[in-house]
Amino acid sequence: MSTEPRRARLRALAKINLGLRVLHKRGDGFHELRTVFQTISLADTLDVEFEPSRRTSIELTGCDEIADNLVVRAARALMDAMRTTGKVRFHLIKRIPMGAGLGGGSSDAAAVLLALPVLAGREMAPDEMIALGAQLGSDVPYFFLGGTALGLGRGTELYPLPEIPAAPLVLVAPAIHVSTAEAYRALDLGLTSDVEQNMIDSFQSRVSFVGNGMSKGSSAGVLGNDFEGVVFDRHPELRTLKRKLLRLGARAAMMTGSGSALFGIFDSRKDAARVLPSFGREKAYSVTMVSRARYRAMWQRQMAVHCVERIWPLRSRYLRRCTIV
Repeated sequence: MSTEPRRARLRALAKINLGLRVLHKRGDGFHELRTVFQTISLADTLDVEFEPSRRTSIELTGCDEIADNLVVRAARALMDAMRTTGKVRFHLIKRIPMGAGLGGGSSDAAAVLLALPVLAGREMAPDEMIALGAQLGSDVPYFFLGGTALGLGRGTELYPLPEIPAAPLVLVAPAIHVSTAEAYRALDLGLTSDVEQNMIDSFQSRVSFVGNGMSKGSSAGVLGNDFEGVVFDRHPELRTLKRKLLRLGARAAMMTGSGSALFGIFDSRKDAARVLPSFGREKAYSVTMVSRARYRAMWQRQMAVHCVERIWPLRSRYLRRCTIV
């Protein structure tokens, strides 16, 4: 095996939730969810370097202010699972606002889990990769899929949905930290089974119309977010920002995850770019939705020099023995 370091520069995309319903609290302490995930073009940049070595060391630069960073946790868990050793170095440039419901940390962790086995010349079974991702965070497994996807359970049971038009978005990420744990506690609705079943039926009946709504503009493909009521009550400025997006011409606007970021769906990139200056000091971005095909093509491009074929999941060209899983 060559001892030369193997390197890759990765884009770890953010996500939004086009719909999020929260049902009962499960026996494992998590809540039962119904959500529709969507990747967007806002991304962190992660430089990864792997060098074979008798001992494992993991180094992360670029974001010292993030305690217990998921990049390092993912790398440690993965090196143990692969039963391999090596020097692993990361440099992370954060562009996805933290604690905003955009899945930045989860996407960074998923990027490690996707790229590091390829650089190390190992192969992970998809089920093992998903289980490892779910241990790191409920959103992590989604980033193995990308595009438009239905999430059930904790959000880790995933089903690809038909691709929807790449609508332009304005994403607003105010400097407000929303505690996910507090948002869930405030959302403890004490639902009866009948009400819960109605929520499930309503959500699932509308999921198939997400793409139609996006293309026709009727509902703009959004399914609502149960967190908005409780989070807006605590942070009324977020309600004001949502109304502002609608007033500026968004076909629909919604908070993503448990907040605090909001997005508005616009008819054109020109319209989206036009409204950005209206948000002054708030962090505002003009972004687009990224389809599953574009997401996978991005991964194949950025890992092409290290992969044998253009297939998914990625397969390392450094494998001494290929096992079909």
